[in-house]
Amino acid sequence: MESKWLEDFISLAETHSFSRSAELRHVTQPAFSRRIQSLEAWLGADLIDRTSYPTRLTAAGEVFYEQAMEMLGQINNARALMRGKRPTALSTVDFAVPHTLSLTYMPRWIRMLENDFGPLSTRLIALNVHDAVMAMIDGGCDLLLCYHHPRQPVQLDTSRYDMLTLGTEVLRAYSHCSKAGVPDYMFPGKADEPLPFLSYTSNAYLGRMVELILADVKKPLYLEKRYETDMAEGLKMMALEGHGVAFLPESAVTREVKLKHLARADGNSPEWEAAMEIRLYRERPTPQRPGKPVVERLWNYLVQQPSKKLK
Repeated sequence: MESKWLEDFISLAETHSFSRSAELRHVTQPAFSRRIQSLEAWLGADLIDRTSYPTRLTAAGEVFYEQAMEMLGQINNARALMRGKRPTALSTVDFAVPHTLSLTYMPRWIRMLENDFGPLSTRLIALNVHDAVMAMIDGGCDLLLCYHHPRQPVQLDTSRYDMLTLGTEVLRAYSHCSKAGVPDYMFPGKADEPLPFLSYTSNAYLGRMVELILADVKKPLYLEKRYETDMAEGLKMMALEGHGVAFLPESAVTREVKLKHLARADGNSPEWEAAMEIRLYRERPTPQRPGKPVVERLWNYLVQQPSKKLK
């Protein structure tokens, strides 16, 4: 059994909707349903009454819901206990970071941070945005680094969590280009000759950001989806091979644009881009949960520093 099956089941028990829970868990509905079925097969009992709408639990599901909550609590407590027993646990800062930021922003930010703050022992947990936020809520990390946009907000209780804005990230369309920097594909495309589109999956955070961009454009865009993944790095590699247009975070393509391997496909128009904040969160210390001293020192340092642009 996998712990994520328990999290899936608890979500379904609370939302009473496969589609809503799949959205919250950032997986497709078929994949979510398979995970619930895997849990039922492992238990040897039906947990969900699939003859009713909204979805409701069977009698066995009602009993198991309490057990699932207790099991997850025990797993989280055991993890916290074991981490506390690691010799380096109190001196290591655990970060939960979405995959894209873990590959682009995080390495350069840590380098800049260590130049001023000093050597820092860190542990990186790379996840999708939803699971990174859940790691913060469940106590699985000390700090959460993630994107934020007013129309795709990270919803954390402001009375429980502190937040710092570290910078901004712009999401734009890029294409493979010639040695002169001329893109192979340029917006808006043509109705009879749509541009090959390299897309995020609908459950990816950046995928939802692209949907906002496309919903707001005043001029029609002619795109034909050719490829789909939830990883920005995967879209970048496809764009570099000339397979089409991809919306990519600016920090992910800085080097490729400089070397003229990629170029903006939007004609430098701000109409087809979106700016996101890069935010850092921590759980606010309390007498009962004071947190690690190194995290407190780092946070206080960051609060006092003016924002610096990464180079």
